[in-house]
Amino acid sequence: MAKIKIASLQLKVREDKYDNIEKLAELIADGAAEDADIISLPEMWNCPYEAKRFPEYAEPEKGDSWLALSTIARKNAKYMVGGSIPEHGDDGKIYNTCYVFDREGRQIGKHRKVHLFDIYAHGEQVFRESDTLTGGDRFDTFDTEWCRMAVNICFDIRFPESSRIPALNGAKVIFNPASFNMTTGPAHWETVFRQRAVENQLYMVGTAAARDHEAGYTGYGHSMITDPWGRVLMEMDEKEGSRITEIDLAYVDEVRNKLPLLKARRTDVYDLCYNTRGQEVRDDGKQ
Repeated sequence: MAKIKIASLQLKVREDKYDNIEKLAELIADGAAEDADIISLPEMWNCPYEAKRFPEYAEPEKGDSWLALSTIARKNAKYMVGGSIPEHGDDGKIYNTCYVFDREGRQIGKHRKVHLFDIYAHGEQVFRESDTLTGGDRFDTFDTEWCRMAVNICFDIRFPESSRIPALNGAKVIFNPASFNMTTGPAHWETVFRQRAVENQLYMVGTAAARDHEAGYTGYGHSMITDPWGRVLMEMDEKEGSRITEIDLAYVDEVRNKLPLLKARRTDVYDLCYNTRGQEVRDDGKQ
């Protein structure tokens, strides 16, 4: 099994989309991911995280932000898990979407955030993604030269199925571009990443935007990677920056062999299935 180096880029998001694209390109050119195999970006890295503004920044697949991600991946020969951007779908709806690219800049994965972030946290925090966004309807995986991986986005991580479904379909690494805030971050950020890693025995990679107290939405930062035993391998602070972390896929198999949780599931007692575009997919791999 291989070892993989992941570059977590905790970006400070600016008002101008093209400033964000340019800053990303500059960071990569300055060596922020020089020794990495995979670059991981935050949720809504190209625009302010404000529900009312998502339609303003939305672009179709293969728009300017998509092209920037594909080009960076190709020019640097790295995989790119492109955080998320507002996507203007062919159906006229707006989605919170992550695109994934291989070393040649080809799109190999796409995830639309399924669970929209509508929160009323005791009057401390009110936010409604559903005012402008539509939720996705599937949890797909994508294949790399090392193993199968997956993406869920921010609020998705709070729902166990969003990680269990990819795990049952072979994922050993799950990326979660996120934007937890100053209410939810201190309370739950580390807990949910450690828990999803433990119960699915895989690596969880959470990449957040840097904290900006002048923004309309104040993010928590603290990009994090947890291992299959639930340990925190890497955690950043709230500032803009980058960190490269090495993960060892052999450790996924080691943990799953020593404590075979996924094999010990009682599918004679309970089962997990979900519907996507009319097709039922079951956790035993049957369709």
